[in-house]
Amino acid sequence: MHIRSRFYLLLLLCLLLTALGLAQAQDPLPSWNDGPAKQAILNFVRTTTDRTGPNFVPPEQRIAAFDQDGTTWVEHPMYTQFVFAFERVVALAQQHPEWKTTLPFQAVLSGDKAAMAKFTNKDLETIMVATHTGMTVEQFHDIVKEWLAKATDARWHRHYTELIYQPMLEVMEYLRANGYRTYIVTGGGQEFVRTYAEQVYGIPPEQVIGTAIAAEYTYNQQGQGILVRPPKLLLNDNFSGKPEDVYLFTGRHSKAAFGNSTGDQQMLEYTQAGGGAPLMMLVLHDDAQREYAYGPAQGLPGTNVGTFTQALYDEAKSRGWFVISMKNDWKRIFAWEK
Repeated sequence: MHIRSRFYLLLLLCLLLTALGLAQAQDPLPSWNDGPAKQAILNFVRTTTDRTGPNFVPPEQRIAAFDQDGTTWVEHPMYTQFVFAFERVVALAQQHPEWKTTLPFQAVLSGDKAAMAKFTNKDLETIMVATHTGMTVEQFHDIVKEWLAKATDARWHRHYTELIYQPMLEVMEYLRANGYRTYIVTGGGQEFVRTYAEQVYGIPPEQVIGTAIAAEYTYNQQGQGILVRPPKLLLNDNFSGKPEDVYLFTGRHSKAAFGNSTGDQQMLEYTQAGGGAPLMMLVLHDDAQREYAYGPAQGLPGTNVGTFTQALYDEAKSRGWFVISMKNDWKRIFAWEK
């Protein structure tokens, strides 16, 4: 082959490789397998940011709501905030000797998992009040932050803030790059999540909506104004509380909503009711090897932690919502996976 021909052939090959590399680098969702779920996200952004299209969403209306437990981070075998609360019971036990003989604290202190599995909502409320109130908002923030810096989960032995789903982080970043404000809308504690949301999700405290204990203004011994956490529930951000609180915080419908359980159903319904070309997605945990598998939708094992019923699955299909298969749609689940 002539030297000049070889040169052009090599140049063409380099250009092709460069183009391929650029194409790969420009993929905003590299942890997603190609499929309907990934395409739905890409199409949603393309459709709602196209000024010439009928479903263009003005920047001020671009709101995306993400449930947290089971949607953006691991919720099994127990919600992280419950782990925190139970460990706080142990940490505070010396100040409350009566807990050794008083339920539900006795079960936690003795490590009675069978009894803990039978905790009622009232039992959990008692524990949450005992461990989450009676201090200033700053003190609670510091307690949570210190716990998160040390606590690790039992399966992967990693900090809980490392158990974030990388594909969902990519969706958040992609939406923000296209003018969307991303909100965490969780049944978990609002102040608990605000402790780490900005660092972990890139979401500021004012865009975290969650179940909230009231804040009460008073004065400390030095006469300074402080906010304390009394044992008074302010917001119950679950089920119908989610769309109610999204409206309370934003005054708008969200244009995209991501969940994984019956607790997110009304949030997705209300998002769809806003009209236009909204995006509604549910994460189905169907990968026992890389994470967990539970439903009971599609014949998966039943659970009381992040319940995804067959009725919810059927509603999703009938309404045109997208069900994300963790097993099939995600190339990797965590950032630290090889």
